[in-house]
Amino acid sequence: MRNFDYGIIGNCSSAALISKAGAIEWLCLPIFDSASVFAKILDKQKGGSFEIITGDDYNCSQKYVSNTNILVTSFTNGTDTFEVIDFMPRYLYHNGSNHIYSPPDLIRYIRVKSGKPSFRIKYDPKLEYAERPTITEVRKDFLKSFTRNGTYDSLYLYSNLEKEKIINGSEINPEGDIYFLISYNQKLLRQSVERTYLKLQRTKVYWLNWAEDTHKFSDYNNEILRSALILKLLSFDKTGAILAAVTTSLPETIGEIRNWDYRFCWLRDASMVISMMTKIGHWRSAERFMNFIIDVVSDKDEKIQIMYGINREKNLRERILTHLSGYENSAPVRIGNAAYKQKQHDIYGILMDVIYQQFKLFDITLQNSEELWTIIRSIVRIVKNNWRKPDRGIWEIRYSQSHFTFSKLLCWVAVDRAIKVAELIKRNEYVQKWGSLRETIRKDILKRGWDEELGSFTQAYGSKDLDATALLFESYGFLEASDPKYMLTVKAIEKELARDGLMYRYKTRDDFGQPTSSFTICTFWLIQALYKTGEQEKARKLFEQLLSYSNHLGIFSEDIDFNNKRLLGNFPQAYSHLALIETAMLFARDIELKTRF
Repeated sequence: MRNFDYGIIGNCSSAALISKAGAIEWLCLPIFDSASVFAKILDKQKGGSFEIITGDDYNCSQKYVSNTNILVTSFTNGTDTFEVIDFMPRYLYHNGSNHIYSPPDLIRYIRVKSGKPSFRIKYDPKLEYAERPTITEVRKDFLKSFTRNGTYDSLYLYSNLEKEKIINGSEINPEGDIYFLISYNQKLLRQSVERTYLKLQRTKVYWLNWAEDTHKFSDYNNEILRSALILKLLSFDKTGAILAAVTTSLPETIGEIRNWDYRFCWLRDASMVISMMTKIGHWRSAERFMNFIIDVVSDKDEKIQIMYGINREKNLRERILTHLSGYENSAPVRIGNAAYKQKQHDIYGILMDVIYQQFKLFDITLQNSEELWTIIRSIVRIVKNNWRKPDRGIWEIRYSQSHFTFSKLLCWVAVDRAIKVAELIKRNEYVQKWGSLRETIRKDILKRGWDEELGSFTQAYGSKDLDATALLFESYGFLEASDPKYMLTVKAIEKELARDGLMYRYKTRDDFGQPTSSFTICTFWLIQALYKTGEQEKARKLFEQLLSYSNHLGIFSEDIDFNNKRLLGNFPQAYSHLALIETAMLFARDIELKTRF
């Protein structure tokens, strides 16, 4: 059984997944949502990979260079040892400007540590999702891989090794450092070991500086920083978009069809990530995301989608790649995501919440303030006209709509935060105008979302089903942690949806049957709710247990199998890591207070 034993590297333009054995099994170039170059993770035979092959006597281990997104895979047989350092270049231009160099390149730097190691290279790119044959040829300065049929695409590999040895998979006995540079573009400057080493050091400096700018915490600081570094890798510098994950179609359950493309910007996920990044000191990410929002919601009558392409695309047409078998034969493999058409009323509240935080915490330019204020008023108008209508909900039910309680709650949040912004900018007429709408929604939720018999808020009005989202009523300021309704809801949800310390999102049968895996963020929500309602010791125990289910590098995907605790779903998952940080901060603050007093 594999447990998503992958590390991630990236440069905020694209990212790659590298297995514990040093194989690049997922890479899209030139950007995150481009067609794949390597996709062995989705089809072991057809997907393509870049592997380091050693004898059976070698063992391998993997770690990050401390406080960076540079990954080191070490190989040793006890006598002969070498390491593969993988990274995607990201650093400030050396001319003193503030511009960042982050090309569509991936670099593998191999160093001999002891003895006389030997290995072979399997370089097998499969462009355009391996839909048609990829041809690789030896050229003067590089290997060029390209397609002849269908969509044209090409890729370049530079190295100081003999190109024939690479393409033939010959045995390699290195006497010095080796580099491989995979590039979407043909390089204009001559590549060398020295130039590669310089890129490695500059990239290391960039990540060390970024880590240093991240707030430090008294407890779980390593876990918080690794999660922050992962969230940074899920950001797309060009537009400010935040990806939900860098993969597509990694299944929520092995052998089932809950497989989706997550290489897009969900406003919900992105807003929550930005909120968290702001709290840990990275404010520029918030500024870039605000510009992304202004760009995609430019017109006053613009229909706000739940998600967009990372280049601001609005049409995310979904199709199935029938030629790929899927992760562990869990088809289908999808690219694109038809959920972009859905109506989900919760996005208004989550988006408004992050906009409010920016008004509250930062000086925003007059131009941006006015544009954001226009968006705020548009959102309130949308909420006023739609909050009584059913929607698909946060879990994106594909074939039915309901009056989801959480969607109503987030409509309340949208109006509440709009009022708070109006108070900050002294627009008292809007405070009064919107106040009655906020109270109307609140009363409706308390009346129709609460089930006296169950002693809990329910998934939807009139339903007897429970949903983990009700754990967030306190986080969004709708109820106090000490409110009897909230405390009863936490107990009811834990009893109904928790299993061996992990959480279902819900147990309701949906479009694809009854969910069978745990949704990782929901377990973090439960831990937070337990902590806030006075069960700190139990919360910490569950938190420690959950941390133990990450992979060997402390990385989480979207889901966890209840039975064998293996990771499932797209990877790495922004939702999971922002919730990890948020939960860890609860414990860290508690220790800081005890120390201070």
